[in-house]
Amino acid sequence: MEPSSERSAHQTSRQDRPTLPTSYGVAHDHDGMLSWGWVEEQLRDARSYWLATTRPDGRPQVIPVWGIWLDGKLLFGTSTGSRKARNLARNPAIAIHLESGDDVVILEGSADELSDAALFARYTDAYDAKYTIRPSDGTDDDAITYVVRPLRVLAWLERDFLKTPTRWTFASDSPLGD
Repeated sequence: MEPSSERSAHQTSRQDRPTLPTSYGVAHDHDGMLSWGWVEEQLRDARSYWLATTRPDGRPQVIPVWGIWLDGKLLFGTSTGSRKARNLARNPAIAIHLESGDDVVILEGSADELSDAALFARYTDAYDAKYTIRPSDGTDDDAITYVVRPLRVLAWLERDFLKTPTRWTFASDSPLGD
């Protein structure tokens, strides 16, 4: 199955099965793989996003945030003094998991500070529409907004786990690699 044609401007470079132990019994053909449109719907409709970052000593930090899926990227804001912001300043690698453990979407990527004023304006409008609160307008020195471009996305439906595990790998020159 080819990646869905209903996608954002952010194009996938490859859709395939994730590498899983053969003892799991997951199909090796492409039948049942999920569409990119389904993944984007989950990312767009999620209320909270669980972020995993790495502390300076290598320990993980996991925390939920509110965010917006826009133009094939996840955008979220925080205080520059927060643990997640300090972690991302040292190491921009990030993993994001949606709330469900049954309809699973896991995004791996790199978080960069949002510097595009037009995208920030669209983000604040979308954030206000979704959460009925406007994020900082950027004049607050303590606020930072991140944009996460996916490098890899994993998704599956627990109720049909043997057929649905799907991985998307995006073209990138990031050192995170595969």
